[in-house]
Formats: sequence, structure tokens, C-alpha cells
Amino acid sequence: MISREVTITNTIGLHARPATFFIQKANSFKSSIWVEKEDRKVNAKSLLGVLSLGIAQGMTIKLLAEGSDADEALDALEELVNTGFRE
Repeated sequence: MISREVTITNTIGLHARPATFFIQKANSFKSSIWVEKEDRKVNAKSLLGVLSLGIAQGMTIKLLAEGSDADEALDALEELVNTGFRE
């Protein structure tokens, strides 16, 4: 399993619309992917799971992935976060 920390920079955080982009990107990979905030870890492919974390601007989250395309998955998700979800 690999992991990477990213900081949410867009103004509305990881809420409805950006979370949808996030889970769509996560679902495009075969690997199992999780999002961890503090002591909670949820499936990155679950909209309700990601929304339940209440991730706001400026928060740092950990992305974890395990599988054949784990590196590519984390690269793509990190790029999505770093570009502010292209909003």
C-alpha cells in the first residue's frame, strides 16, 4: 500500500461537486483507494463516504492506494486536488 498527503486548496473544499469529480477519477482505477482524515478512513470511490469527512479548504488529507495501478491513481488524484478540481 502506498500513501500520499495532499492539502485541499479550492475554496469550497471537498464538497458535492468537487467530491463528485474526485470519486469519478478514483473509480477510473482498478486499485482500492481510501481517503483518511484524522482518525477516519473512507473508500475514495464512495461519494457519501468522502462527503462524510467534511473536508474543507486548507485541510490535509491522506490518500492511500493498493493495487496494480496504485501509483497512477494517486498521481491523478493528487493532480486533481492540486488544480483545485478545475473549478
